[in-house]
Amino acid sequence: MRSQTIAVLIVIGLLAVAPLYFFSFLLMKMMCMALMAASFNLLFGYGGMLSFGHAAFISSAAYITGYAAKMLHVPPLAAIALGVLTAAAVGCLFGMIAIRRRGIQFAMITLALSQLVYFVFLQSSFTQGEDGLQDIPRGDFFGLIDLRNSMTMYYFIFALTLFAFLVIYRVVHSPFGQIIIAIRDNEARATSLGYNVYRYKLALLVIAAGIAGLGGALKALLFQIATLNDATYLASTEVVIVAVVGGIGTMAGPLVGAASIVVLDWFFAESEFPVMVISGIVFMLCVLLFRQGVVGSLNALIGRRQAANQGPRNV
Repeated sequence: MRSQTIAVLIVIGLLAVAPLYFFSFLLMKMMCMALMAASFNLLFGYGGMLSFGHAAFISSAAYITGYAAKMLHVPPLAAIALGVLTAAAVGCLFGMIAIRRRGIQFAMITLALSQLVYFVFLQSSFTQGEDGLQDIPRGDFFGLIDLRNSMTMYYFIFALTLFAFLVIYRVVHSPFGQIIIAIRDNEARATSLGYNVYRYKLALLVIAAGIAGLGGALKALLFQIATLNDATYLASTEVVIVAVVGGIGTMAGPLVGAASIVVLDWFFAESEFPVMVISGIVFMLCVLLFRQGVVGSLNALIGRRQAANQGPRNV
């Protein structure tokens, strides 16, 4: 436990000084992707609910945040809050329809609902259709801190990302989180113990949707645009790839997965090879060779070495 705490503090320290040495825009994009993947990881890795509908949470938050900031001239923090609440409401609606289904049925229902949301945004006037919401203002923080500055925007996103991961950690390690894990492992037993399984699963889905919405809202402010690209099934696919590459069921997995995908996107950006194909190949290799993802495989390797070192002492 102490080593994990030290590792987390080192990662936080590295992210705090990272914009001094690396391109801050890529780092901000990485943190937005990490939030989306952390949402999927919370829902599937800890809750056992495979969702293909994350695009609906991401896009709804992005559009509402962009509309509030551009059309209603709402401050950025309030616009983000509106986006997160909208994503959570969409998650609640999804849950009321799909939460009583499990496995592939739940996944297909969330995918279908996500496509429905896509067509709603395509036909809605406030989203401006295929043109999207452009020139979304970043605004300023409490009228004091100008978010148009890249470094300021970086630490703004960094602070919200850190807060979201602390919330996830608290949820997972709370009595609520332990009940969720128990439901994932044996739903029938949890029901027999008197827990309202569907209420717990619905609450987890709403929390996960809100976190995904935070990633979408921050991405809209970062890119200053909200488009239908975030509402397509490809956005959900990217979230799944990032989470699996990093490691399902691990706290650091989404951040590592997001860093890996962002680096790949940057490295192959000027090549003629499609980036999605590269991401697909990386996903396939992880499934075949590193089934626990990067972080999960490292944890397993460290665990085996510790067991091997302790073995002779116990003889």
